[in-house]
Amino acid sequence: MKTLKSIYILPLLTLFFVACSNDDDAPEIINEEEVITTLTATLVPVSGPTLTLTTRDLDGDGPNEPVVTVSGNFAANTTYNGSLNLLNETVSPPESITNEIEEEGDEHQFFFQATNNIATFTYTDSDANDKPIGLNFRLTTGNAGNGTITIILRHEPNKSATGVEEGNIANAGGETDISVTFNVTVQ
Repeated sequence: MKTLKSIYILPLLTLFFVACSNDDDAPEIINEEEVITTLTATLVPVSGPTLTLTTRDLDGDGPNEPVVTVSGNFAANTTYNGSLNLLNETVSPPESITNEIEEEGDEHQFFFQATNNIATFTYTDSDANDKPIGLNFRLTTGNAGNGTITIILRHEPNKSATGVEEGNIANAGGETDISVTFNVTVQ
């Protein structure tokens, strides 16, 4: 009789524990990274021709390399007002990612790097917390020379980390949504 009682009690206890489990936890909201196939930086000087730096990678991680173009040479010791435009061209019509980055500015930041002291960068836009985004920026060239300009978009960087507000990526953390390097000439 004892064994029979145990056989009946064990399933009832199991049902009790299963019924009392906490299945009401809200699911974690996942903000997926953006699909970016095309980035265009438009650089407008006070006087002189407008320059564009463009990367286009329609197959993402596929076998084809991105097509990277620079429309001309930078003028030495010149300030350019820059703006970035990003697209997802895997859908039709192409989807603008620029507005999404601007709306989620607290979760994004562009970082700019130049080699050989050919340029410096200043942020001219900010998110709701007055932290930089980088969709709009100022690029000031130095003396004539050759080098590279790299543009990096970080998703969910630590915008309060040391140096991040000034554009130092070293402590930013987060995930890289896009990173592209352009070979440029300053003359």
